[in-house]
Amino acid sequence: MDESTFAARLAETAAAIERELEIVLSAEPRPGEPARPARLIAAMRYATLGGGKRLRPFLAVETARALGRADKGPRRAGVALECIHAYSLIHDDLPAMDDDDLRRGRPTTHRAFDEATAILAGDALQALAFEMLADPATDPSADVRAALCAGLARAVGLSGMVGGQMLDIDAERSMSPLSVSAIVRLQAMKTGALLSFSVEAGTRLAGASPAASAALSTYGRSIGAAFQIADDLLDAEGDAATLGKRVRKDAERNKATLVGALGIEGARRELARLIGEAESALDSSGVGAAGDGLRATARFVATRKN
Repeated sequence: MDESTFAARLAETAAAIERELEIVLSAEPRPGEPARPARLIAAMRYATLGGGKRLRPFLAVETARALGRADKGPRRAGVALECIHAYSLIHDDLPAMDDDDLRRGRPTTHRAFDEATAILAGDALQALAFEMLADPATDPSADVRAALCAGLARAVGLSGMVGGQMLDIDAERSMSPLSVSAIVRLQAMKTGALLSFSVEAGTRLAGASPAASAALSTYGRSIGAAFQIADDLLDAEGDAATLGKRVRKDAERNKATLVGALGIEGARRELARLIGEAESALDSSGVGAAGDGLRATARFVATRKN
């Protein structure tokens, strides 16, 4: 798949996810809901709609597509993933965390609203994600829905994204730098776990074989690790206008990154190794040419500019 075809498919999926998000984040209460507080839903919409590449939903949708499923189920899982991603960004930007004022080229949610509203918006988005996955509209099988909920909980909880955030905070306060292996573990939890689960969601919804699931799990872990290295390289080398957020903050805050541990060139070599690992995993998964979108995703992760 060439670059223009990939860009078109990524944009098509992003538009579909945006449409679904507009529905689930409507201002009007849904059946069974007594009310949707206006300021809260406005903050949730602000943080979630109208921005981002929707890469996590794309991984879920594209993995399911490669395995033969292309109905609304993977898209609904993608909406759940985007709700989790938006929640994580809201909380990550808070003064108690990274204290950022700019996200996607505009004020962060706590700046546009206030800290309390931002915290509640993140909380509500997280709950909404699990509601989406638990709904029979996502998949008729209760076992599949339960597995999705359990997998997402692991990806974002104590041993996943939240645990990784805690390790990141601890590293900022540490008087000595983390080892490379400790940085890899931190990043696998904080960033990689949700990206990896995005692929897992696609395999579960498509009923992948154990062999295909194992190979695609390797692909997901490699993509997750590669994404964080690429992000750290952008922070070190990019500009705020292109990225839509402040740059050079990793070094300022003593962030534990592979760029800091290995240097720019060392980080680039590790990024290339991980992309090669992801491509090899796809080759062994059995998806064949149907996995070209996932192959293009690996190249995109390595070369993205924002």
